[in-house]
Amino acid sequence: MGLKNIFSFVKNHTYPIGVDMGEDTLEMVQLGHNGKGLYVVAGGSRNRPRDLKAGSSDWQRWCIGEIKNMTGEKRFRGKQIIAAASAKEVFIEHIKMKPTDMDNLDKAAFEKVKDKLPFEANQAVIKTIPAEDNNVLVIATHREKINRYLAIYEKTNLQIKSIGVWPIALTNTYVNFFGRRKSDVASIVMLLDIESNYTNLVICRHKNLLFARTIPIGANGLKFKEKLSRLVLELNGCKRQFNRLYKDTLIDRLIFLLRGELGKQACTSIAKQLKIPAQIGDCLAAVEISDPSGSGIDRRESSINWSTSFGLSLS
Repeated sequence: MGLKNIFSFVKNHTYPIGVDMGEDTLEMVQLGHNGKGLYVVAGGSRNRPRDLKAGSSDWQRWCIGEIKNMTGEKRFRGKQIIAAASAKEVFIEHIKMKPTDMDNLDKAAFEKVKDKLPFEANQAVIKTIPAEDNNVLVIATHREKINRYLAIYEKTNLQIKSIGVWPIALTNTYVNFFGRRKSDVASIVMLLDIESNYTNLVICRHKNLLFARTIPIGANGLKFKEKLSRLVLELNGCKRQFNRLYKDTLIDRLIFLLRGELGKQACTSIAKQLKIPAQIGDCLAAVEISDPSGSGIDRRESSINWSTSFGLSLS
């Protein structure tokens, strides 16, 4: 084998399948790297039937069946997956730690947030993410919710590499698709993932996650002026909290991680009121799809926002 072919072989890589099991949609995608850039290996999505309550036993059976259908129909490679709980099932708290607490971070962080958890503290599964200036993000989910997801994947014969979290997934999507310039490494960006009924917000310095929040206002509500105003109010509140945590740190850029559902007018209005330079970040337009029919994703027809599932695959 020639030297050129050896390097080509080393660069070719297939990532795990990213599974975003939200309340309204089920998305699965697998990315690969062909030595030149990222491409879609396979993907698929399903909308939850309106007569099924998210989290119910009927919903779980529906998820199992649809995952089996998609893995059978599409060209997914291998069985390894990285999955994430629904954003509404994740509790996030930002805390300031003493430098002496960083040696035993998990225990110290748990003591600070245990009384704030929306469920019994002894039932929490907690992930701590160190940020900057001794700030820490504490991300927690009820153990029962995690066990429910594990049971679903066990019945689909897929192998869970890890349980991810949506803030890290969105950060991965930004780093790999929209933060590739040298100047981006030091820039602070706000990412807005506006779904149907909620908005996920991330503030990061390149791959370093600094702040995250879920706001219960999504694209469906932004048809109404008062809902748009409410979302802007919540976003400005997040900006103020971020500025308290990270003194004298300005947000350089706002990126809307979406695919055409919201509309340019609403995005322009949000960016103008937040007073941050903005752009649209469509990850589906930024990745190669050489075989739309075979991969299961056609960017010309898809209105799905793949930001979280893309980032999970890249975790």
